[in-house]
Amino acid sequence: MEHEDTTSAPPPSSRNDAVKARYDIDEMPPLGQATLLGVQHVLVMMASNVTIPIVLATAIGATTGETAFLVQVALLVAGLTTLLQTVGVGPVGARLPVVQGTSFGFLVVSIPLAQEYGLGAVFGGALFAALVQTTLGFSLKWLKHLFPPLVSGIVVLVIGIGLLPTGMALYAGGNGAPDFGSWTNLGLATLVLVVMLVLYRFGRGVLSASAVLISLVLGYLVAIPLDKVRLQEVADADWFSVPTPLEFGLDFPAAAFVAMGAMAIATSVETIGDLSALTKSGAGREVTDKELQGGVVADGVATGIAALFSALPNTSFGQNVGLVAFTGVMSRHVVSIGAGFLIVLGLFPKLATIIAVMPSAVIGGAAVAMFGMLLGAGIKLLAETALDRHDMLVIAVSIGVGQGIAAVPDSVRKMPESLEVLLTSGIVPAALIAVLLNLARPADPEVEGELDVDVPRTG
Repeated sequence: MEHEDTTSAPPPSSRNDAVKARYDIDEMPPLGQATLLGVQHVLVMMASNVTIPIVLATAIGATTGETAFLVQVALLVAGLTTLLQTVGVGPVGARLPVVQGTSFGFLVVSIPLAQEYGLGAVFGGALFAALVQTTLGFSLKWLKHLFPPLVSGIVVLVIGIGLLPTGMALYAGGNGAPDFGSWTNLGLATLVLVVMLVLYRFGRGVLSASAVLISLVLGYLVAIPLDKVRLQEVADADWFSVPTPLEFGLDFPAAAFVAMGAMAIATSVETIGDLSALTKSGAGREVTDKELQGGVVADGVATGIAALFSALPNTSFGQNVGLVAFTGVMSRHVVSIGAGFLIVLGLFPKLATIIAVMPSAVIGGAAVAMFGMLLGAGIKLLAETALDRHDMLVIAVSIGVGQGIAAVPDSVRKMPESLEVLLTSGIVPAALIAVLLNLARPADPEVEGELDVDVPRTG
């Protein structure tokens, strides 16, 4: 029997061997299984992708038709830009199982821009954001040394921590729900979570890999007799519709350049973290220079495409990175199939609405696990470094300050608005502090000696 010797721990370099993908990046599962896994990715990202344009439409008092249009193009663009990531075109695309979707970060600055200047300013600013993201992507060859595993791990960890409140809000029924935290919502979410964990633990093959999909479908069906599914919205939706590009036009006020450009930097850092987490948790290796550059450049091109279709900027979705870590399915072809479903949903609003009305609590049951997987990926990246005392200081200060601001956003309320938005994300201050402190590493070996809990420090 293999691995009988337990007298000594394996060397750190062998720990990655424990990460074994069910299907590798270029491997294609059987079509039926790949289809189920692709739909699973769509269901996991659907709530966030649909909710963000609805929030924007509500904030500016958009008509029902305008709201429906914003949701439709959000789905269509997510599908098109996901294909850009998985298939790639020249230097554009990570060619990894990356799911693109509407960015929550950009929503924060889009609402005041739309209220002050109109939606045209949002999409004009998005074109500038696309230029910033693309430029950063092509510059990563020179900037990658700023993001060693220590810094990347901190960024991924902060992303995961920042998503946890969102996951729990969904678990309780969604922010603003009149029955938020009710027994019904908590029961639905718990049912989804328990079924998912049982299938993952005791299922075999496709049953285990599709644990998230099966649990979501079961939760959806249970929610119908509980009157938690808005079936009338499905009946009212159109069967087929082709969105018109530049529906709301383009406008270019200076405020849009500043706000959107700043968020472009923030989401690029987030994408670097997502790509690092994806390869580390799914394939047990670090992301390559080519994958990193292609992924961030694709973010920029995706944001440009979104602007032309009157959709909010797109970025990589952390919850789907968590799904890859959970299932171990690294096949980019699976995500390409999911992208095809998103495109179909963007052209057939009635089908999209069937998924869009899935109760938040059902999504939340899976989301808490998916977001938690990002925490695990961040910890795994940090574990790649033999942490010394300076590393511990970097972790403590960057996460402490970054997440401290995110938890108490009022602490930076007196800052200029564009700077405030960047700080309250938590990701940008944590990444900036981590980069600077890592570069300021002392040369004294006594100061940066490795930590060993078994050997007390003397002297």
